Amino acid sequence: MEAYDCEYDVLDDMRGIQNAMIEAAERTGATVVDVAFRKFEPYGVSGVVVISESHLAIHTWPEFGYAAIDLFTCGDKADPWRAFEYLSSHFKPKKITTMEIKRGNLIASDNKNCVSIDSAKEAVSGE
Repeated sequence: MEAYDCEYDVLDDMRGIQNAMIEAAERTGATVVDVAFRKFEPYGVSGVVVISESHLAIHTWPEFGYAAIDLFTCGDKADPWRAFEYLSSHFKPKKITTMEIKRGNLIASDNKNCVSIDSAKEAVSGE
């Protein structure tokens, strides 16, 4: 999720962002296991909410009104779109872009989003 044209104060409020990210994780149905956030000077926040099902991460650039938010989940329990809905209401961006990437199906022959690279072979033979 990329959030554009958000309020500066919202994007620079570490406690508010941390609380919103934890709430978003809980709304997915995930189990929160750890939290780490950092406020940067003169502005910006980065953080991660580690969940049993993977993690939610955020990096903010208040000076640009921008936040990059990754909602990584696995299994059927956690629904990242619930986190998206909640975070959209929290950050109130004027524009949002999203991209959903299905991972973990890397060896299936019908996976059109996969490029197979044998790095060991390339390193040895120079192919």
